[in-house]
Amino acid sequence: MIEGRRITVVVPAFDEAPLIGRTLDSIPESVDRVIVVDDASPDDTSERVEARGEERVRLVRRASNGGVGAAITEGYRTFLEEESDEEPGHDAICVVMAGDAQMDPRDLPLLLHPILHLGAGYSKGNRLTTHDVREVMPRTRFLGNIVFTMLTKVAAGYWHVVDSQCGYAAITREALARIDLGRLYPRYGFPNDLLVKLNVARVKVADVPVRAIYGEERSGIRAWSVLPRITWLLWRGFCWRMWRGYVVSDFHPLVFLYLFGFLSSLVGLGLAIWITILRMGYGLAPTAATSILTALFILVGFQNVLFAMMFDMMHNQDLKVVT
Repeated sequence: MIEGRRITVVVPAFDEAPLIGRTLDSIPESVDRVIVVDDASPDDTSERVEARGEERVRLVRRASNGGVGAAITEGYRTFLEEESDEEPGHDAICVVMAGDAQMDPRDLPLLLHPILHLGAGYSKGNRLTTHDVREVMPRTRFLGNIVFTMLTKVAAGYWHVVDSQCGYAAITREALARIDLGRLYPRYGFPNDLLVKLNVARVKVADVPVRAIYGEERSGIRAWSVLPRITWLLWRGFCWRMWRGYVVSDFHPLVFLYLFGFLSSLVGLGLAIWITILRMGYGLAPTAATSILTALFILVGFQNVLFAMMFDMMHNQDLKVVT
């Protein structure tokens, strides 16, 4: 236990036989429980975990591969089942550490600090603030992370959160119980979707600097190849958050600002494309009134979206935990 709180570490693993042992060896003795979720690995990941015979380690095998998000969700469910008898005031904490030894256990106290002392319900790692991140993190993943971070800020409403793709995170049992685990995205994009769900549940979130580690781990993820899929996921999450947070639960006029802003921008963009086609395809020059109207639609749309973002930022200020 750490400061009277039970700590469980969930380790999602897929084809991590070469590194799973190193990962388990690195988990501090202060951690009470380790839940390894084997996401139907074709290698001997599960056999290597069982061979260790550790009392505090529980192995959960998934019958079919569902993705990293599905594996983490399975670990969360197991954690909630084991901590169902937790006494009020002694809320247990669940930490996610990948099975590829990419998350430094020395950062665990930093990750737990906002939950133990600052009232956070969810604390996530931020690798982008370390001085050597540009040298350690592959360039495409770094650039892709920047793009995903900006999109996630808008979609999730946690404007202070950076490095949205970092899966090194800690969450309380109480915060987990407030979200529907069955609605979480099962694959790459899970941490982005989780932030959207946490915002609707009004969970306080802390962003904690952690080390970026890249070594023997293998990743089939290419940030730019998944950009369209994650963008669509975040767009759906954004619309769902607007509906649940600002219409159903507590009405806020910023939804109209977003709506008018998007519609005005689309109209202005459509007019701009139409003018370009007329000029380049047919050599026809638009009238001054048409040009002014196009610029007006774009300007008003952009202004409305900026005002909506400002109001959204103000509304979610109380969910920001400063470390």
